[in-house]
Amino acid sequence: DDYRIELAELTHEPSPEEANERAAVEEEIESLRRALPGHAHVMAELDYHFSNLWFAGQNGNWPLAEFYLNETRSNLNWMVRIRPTRRLSNGQDMDLTPVVKAVEDSVLVSLRAAITKQDNQAFEAAYRQTIEQCYACHKMVEKPYLRPRVPEAPASRMINPRANADWPR
Repeated sequence: DDYRIELAELTHEPSPEEANERAAVEEEIESLRRALPGHAHVMAELDYHFSNLWFAGQNGNWPLAEFYLNETRSNLNWMVRIRPTRRLSNGQDMDLTPVVKAVEDSVLVSLRAAITKQDNQAFEAAYRQTIEQCYACHKMVEKPYLRPRVPEAPASRMINPRANADWPR
């Protein structure tokens, strides 16, 4: 009987001071939520890392490829931490967390395996499969015009993707 919660405790009506404090906290939370970057910002970061991943793999720079794969994965997880849903045209919010989990558990695993094996052919196939998976997600969130492709040039003009780069030492 000591463990029973009285019904009156569950239906406690907050005092005016408690209600004002709660409203202020909720307003501050909403203000912080509005200040967070949107999906487009995170996707620009992801584009940078995923593009550079291609060139690191193409150049056989497997440690750099692993770095960019980890950054790509981090960007995907950052996206669902700050904006876990996407509003669709029907007014429904689509939860992106399971979508990101599916990408991590499928195509990113294939990419990591190719990098670990240092297998150029497997890397290229896994990279292209990842692009196809990305586009499937873009279509799910009603953005079919965001059509990714294999990059033509590295996103970074400063980081050398070549495995045999000899400068700087």
